[in-house]
Amino acid sequence: MSIRIGLTGGIAAGKSTVAARMRELGALVIDYDGLAHEIVAPGGVALPRIAAVFGPDALLADGSLNRAWLAERVFGRDAAPGARERLDDIEHPLIYAEAARMERRNPGAKVIVHDVPLLTEVIRSIPFQFDHIVTVEAPEQMRIRRMVATRGMTERQAADRIRSQSSTAERRELADIVIDSTRPIPDMLAQVDGLYRRWKAH
Repeated sequence: MSIRIGLTGGIAAGKSTVAARMRELGALVIDYDGLAHEIVAPGGVALPRIAAVFGPDALLADGSLNRAWLAERVFGRDAAPGARERLDDIEHPLIYAEAARMERRNPGAKVIVHDVPLLTEVIRSIPFQFDHIVTVEAPEQMRIRRMVATRGMTERQAADRIRSQSSTAERRELADIVIDSTRPIPDMLAQVDGLYRRWKAH
């Protein structure tokens, strides 16, 4: 019998580090960001739908997604009302379908982790039930510094991306387990190891 975990956290809070550890320990980790990239990669099923909704400027001359252009119109301060929802309506059903296929292709997986950055936003529509929900958290200013240092964002872009997501309080209310990524990495990973041992023994 498998156990299904929902993993979430604010952008640049350390969720990817936790997900990588869970994968090392043997969990089947379904990376929703990775699936989102796949469906908008060149030739991806979402591209023509995005162009139809947002206009031809959403694609570059070579037919690939114009990520900077789209991000500004979906997450930027001047984004049109409902832009985020229109993009979600295109992408989410495609992502959920692929996540379900991944589960079916791995019937022996004991611990299945759905790594969903925006789990709080989609918890009412996502077609999966979770035995536990884990959120990885760090203070906003620390996350902004990380995004500027590692993702090439300006402070304003980083703050806009944080503002576009659910709040720390909303994620903590949804989750039954909180991982504090301000702690030393070995301490944080030790917590992950302990959680995994309990889940596998479930």
